[in-house]
Amino acid sequence: MTTAIEARLEQLENRFAMQDLVSDYCLGFDKRDFDRFLAIWWPDARWEIGPPFGNFDGHAGITHAVKDILWPAWLQSTHYTTNLRVVPEGPTLVRGICDVYCIGTTTDGQAQSVAATYSDRFEKRDGVWKIALRSVTMHHFSPLVGITLAAPQ
Repeated sequence: MTTAIEARLEQLENRFAMQDLVSDYCLGFDKRDFDRFLAIWWPDARWEIGPPFGNFDGHAGITHAVKDILWPAWLQSTHYTTNLRVVPEGPTLVRGICDVYCIGTTTDGQAQSVAATYSDRFEKRDGVWKIALRSVTMHHFSPLVGITLAAPQ
């Protein structure tokens, strides 16, 4: 009986760990907390953003993507992830999928709306879960013409 309960507890802990990774991606990017953002990725991870941005390998590639391409392009962003599903494929490998909606303003003042799906490969190494692969499928990346996003006055 204890073994079954321990196994179920580990499954719950694993699910919460993956939920935290998905949340820390959004919080790290949007709050410009690079340490939080980089901590979710294994050093040999791959981030496949695809067009118009590209694919990035390892911590060096991910750092380049965020600091040299994405943050300079976005004045502000807010990501919302939903529908996270995780499917264990072994004790140290889980496949995940979730949808994301991002709204923000590019540095040229244009409000943007982005919808996408993230397909993830989470790997557990030395007892820690991180993202080994995140593949992004863009559904739309559209300007919000005539709309200015601003804090309430």
